[in-house]
Amino acid sequence: MVVLGTASQVPTRHRNHNGYLLRWDGEGILFDPGEGTQRQMLRAGVAAHDLNRICVTHFHGDHSLGLAGVIQRINLDRVPHEITAHYPKSGRRFFERLRYATAYRETVELTEVPVDTDGVLATTPAYTLHARKLSHPVESYGYRLVEPDGRRMLPDRLAAHGIKGPDVGRIQRDGALGGVTLDDVSEVRRGQRFAFVMDTRLCDGVYALAEGCDLLVIESTFLHDEEELAVEHGHLTATQAARVARDAGVRHLVLTHFSQRYAEPDEFERQARAAGFEGELTVAHDLLRVPLPKRR
Repeated sequence: MVVLGTASQVPTRHRNHNGYLLRWDGEGILFDPGEGTQRQMLRAGVAAHDLNRICVTHFHGDHSLGLAGVIQRINLDRVPHEITAHYPKSGRRFFERLRYATAYRETVELTEVPVDTDGVLATTPAYTLHARKLSHPVESYGYRLVEPDGRRMLPDRLAAHGIKGPDVGRIQRDGALGGVTLDDVSEVRRGQRFAFVMDTRLCDGVYALAEGCDLLVIESTFLHDEEELAVEHGHLTATQAARVARDAGVRHLVLTHFSQRYAEPDEFERQARAAGFEGELTVAHDLLRVPLPKRR
């Protein structure tokens, strides 16, 4: 994942508005392109051709004002494949205004698939994309990608059954060979899971998105002493985000979307650790690259 921006509400001298590009098996999924995302893509070495899907959680400016520039750049560069855009259906008028904010020539097929309920948005060979409603003053959805489970071949069991060479491919393809089943010589390889959770209070959707994730990117707008303010404005604290990750069994937690009142990010990490999260932890900064954890 490439972090393009990490600021909430307004950009700062060191933090751009939000923007996150997830690279997943040859596809690029752009989440919440705030103002300045097109320039951040340039700085990060991300091209319009890298994009296949855009997912917007909600229509506050720090999560969507960059749509106009990104969409026009996609068309200017004549991206040769279809782009699919997901966003809350209740905000369709905002998407249309941003899509056609100024005059340009449309050269790319941009398919809009708005979200208005929890569930599956898309299924591809590489992943299933889910959406869950969050709790924010405007309608907001989080997104979750789940890779299909695969199979891991076990060399010792293959050897015990005398299966080698081209026969390994045959049993993978056919499910059985000479009375030996695929289950006899392999085990399930759990697919990887990713979730993107932005502006929200604690709610059922947060936990459903985070459950069992290998990589969770989640807002932590405030520190713990501002929890009342966080609840009032529909946000999370670093402590709350870390507790979600701890309880959901997250392997790698990425905290982001920081209020401009905080110049020093170290306290976010300290509070997340104090909340009991013991997995890999990253406090995001602009242009950071975060790899998915290796499969278990």
